[in-house]
Amino acid sequence: MLAQRFTMTKTYTDLPTSHRAWRHSGHCRFVHGYSRSFTLVFAASALDACGFVVDFSSLKPLKAVLEHLFDHTTLINADDPELDTFRDLHARELIDLRIVDHCGMEGGAMLVWELADALVRAQTGGRAWCISCEARENVKNAVTYRVPEDGSAASTRPFPTAPFGIDWTRG
Repeated sequence: MLAQRFTMTKTYTDLPTSHRAWRHSGHCRFVHGYSRSFTLVFAASALDACGFVVDFSSLKPLKAVLEHLFDHTTLINADDPELDTFRDLHARELIDLRIVDHCGMEGGAMLVWELADALVRAQTGGRAWCISCEARENVKNAVTYRVPEDGSAASTRPFPTAPFGIDWTRG
């Protein structure tokens, strides 16, 4: 069967995360949180020996990274003027801080796409890739980061190895 006719979807749910959009003039400038979820869509140039686009069990490293990033953590933009305050709260073990380029759902969708794409391309020798990531902050609100389905857009972020650390910026 032609792989181009298949995509595979994997969803990660129940990732309680807080963040703040410090530039927002409304209530989003305050620390608040949601149980985030991410739905990834994968494609491949050919199915693997088992007839899979991507073997679900091969995504365990991605699950570990997503739990590190989003499970009971606080995401703060690297340019937040209160970053030192959040670093202090982290040092005092009052929050589990993650510093990112963009803590909103758009930034989360792009970051998770980058990680998923980097992982599956490395695992499959480029046979499979990620074409989209839907980031959901609740049942009402979601954003999707999408790239061409042909695999021509590849993540430039390497997939991390443990220990992961708090800084997830491109620096």
